[in-house]
Amino acid sequence: MTPDAFFVRMRGHGPSMALATPAHVLSYNALSDAMTEWRARFRGDGVAVGDCIAFNAAFTPASVSFFLALVAERCVAVPLCFSERDSHDRMCRMACVSAEYRIAEDGTTDFWRREGGDHPLLQTLRGRGEPGVVLFSSGSTGTPKAVLLSISRLLSRCRSPRAPLRTLAFLSFDHIGGMNTLLHTFSNGGAAVVPGDRTADAVCEAIERHRVELLPTTPTFLNLLLMSGALARHDLNSLQLITYGTECMPEATLAALSGALPNVRLKQTYGSTELGILPTQSESSRSRWVRVAGRDCEVRVVHGTVQIRAPWRMEGYLNAPQPFDADGWYDTGDVAEEQDGYLRFAGRKSDMINVGGEKVFPAEVESVLLQMPNVVDAVVEGRRNAVMGQVVTARVNLEIPELRDSFETRMRRFCSSRLAEFKLPVFVEVTAEPLRSARFKRQRSRAVEP
Repeated sequence: MTPDAFFVRMRGHGPSMALATPAHVLSYNALSDAMTEWRARFRGDGVAVGDCIAFNAAFTPASVSFFLALVAERCVAVPLCFSERDSHDRMCRMACVSAEYRIAEDGTTDFWRREGGDHPLLQTLRGRGEPGVVLFSSGSTGTPKAVLLSISRLLSRCRSPRAPLRTLAFLSFDHIGGMNTLLHTFSNGGAAVVPGDRTADAVCEAIERHRVELLPTTPTFLNLLLMSGALARHDLNSLQLITYGTECMPEATLAALSGALPNVRLKQTYGSTELGILPTQSESSRSRWVRVAGRDCEVRVVHGTVQIRAPWRMEGYLNAPQPFDADGWYDTGDVAEEQDGYLRFAGRKSDMINVGGEKVFPAEVESVLLQMPNVVDAVVEGRRNAVMGQVVTARVNLEIPELRDSFETRMRRFCSSRLAEFKLPVFVEVTAEPLRSARFKRQRSRAVEP
């Protein structure tokens, strides 16, 4: 689907609800009118086709209509979270940003020019007359990679119309999952519903109030949802489908969720900033086996690691060497088993803990820890050890405070019948600090020193 076809389809949904926030409800007509106003503003500000423009990444009526106006003007959108100024300035330089808009909740705007810059990949995109977006991957090195994506390629996944679902906008659209939610929802005439915040009760309140049918989120948030008790405080009968991705789903969380919401289908998604969100099919709501496939999308497992070749992949990195091999294959770094065309992911190769030559994936240990009474959340990682190379460590959040020594004794008793000895955490930290990132993924420090 071309951007022009996307907007024609959007306008056809006219009076239907397009976007709902705690303070505003916008129809597709209102969204189109706001886009027209932004496009006139761009011309007055001297924004040209192909310019890289930074703006607030939060889902608000102003920022959503702003992003769509950039797409219509064939610009390159650079959605950012502006909480950390140093990172923001660095990201703007990486993305060759030539202008920046700060958009407040009420739509008032500050605008200023930046130094800009250029890149061969940007030149190629402009030469094709396509709008783009720059998203930043959370690289393991600590330096994010600026990923240039063609909006036209992303929209190619939206060619076939689907049911117009009311969808909770959980991830902001500086994340590939949030971008995918926005484009798919609007291309099908659905509604994007934005919660007041990402607490369990706020999300459930938004689902109940707007009769949300689809919740795309992360395993970490779903575990929080189960532990919070919010499911019992809200009417979620409208919910038909929960999709989860970005990290491994613990077996315990999946089993508990399918039991708590027996009438809701659970589906694993898979993708990356570099590849977009790929078509998937879960074996069942209770299974972690998933088929990754689709038109022109190829998947293979090489030495235990998943590699993918897809036509809607990124244009490339603006600040790093390109990761594709000569035949276009991308090594995801995800380790998985393969069986009858289905994959079961064990975790990231970079997260694997090597204990005296034995492989330990944090997700397996975390899944066991989450089955323990009084454990709210857990993060597992490796620590250097002079004898074993590495040993397993864990950080846990508890519902009710416990002394670390008593918890550690209880943990070893619980885990020893469920895990091999080398997988048992050797060091445990009981902490009240959140173990998740702002995007509700488990936050691994990757620090391995004692």
